[in-house]
Amino acid sequence: MVKITQKGKKAWVTFTAPDTVAGAENVMIKGSWNEWIPEPLKRKKNGEFYITKVLPTGKTYEFGYEVDESAWVIDNDLPTIETPFGSFNSVLKL
Repeated sequence: MVKITQKGKKAWVTFTAPDTVAGAENVMIKGSWNEWIPEPLKRKKNGEFYITKVLPTGKTYEFGYEVDESAWVIDNDLPTIETPFGSFNSVLKL
């Protein structure tokens, strides 16, 4: 799930990892906004993982979640695109 609050040329984007990551030890987000460098998500008391990023608007970003350093999970609420590696990324248009 993605929540977007846009202010001018920037957007505050809160990424919440899908329910399929329940029970994970750690979840990282990787995206085209920072050259795919993994960033850890915080865990809420209810077990949800989230992170808020400030991103420039007028762009399209690809991203996904790395779960426990092995599984690649995407946000099925967003459009997806196939990667050269045979997997899929979520697509976020701001």
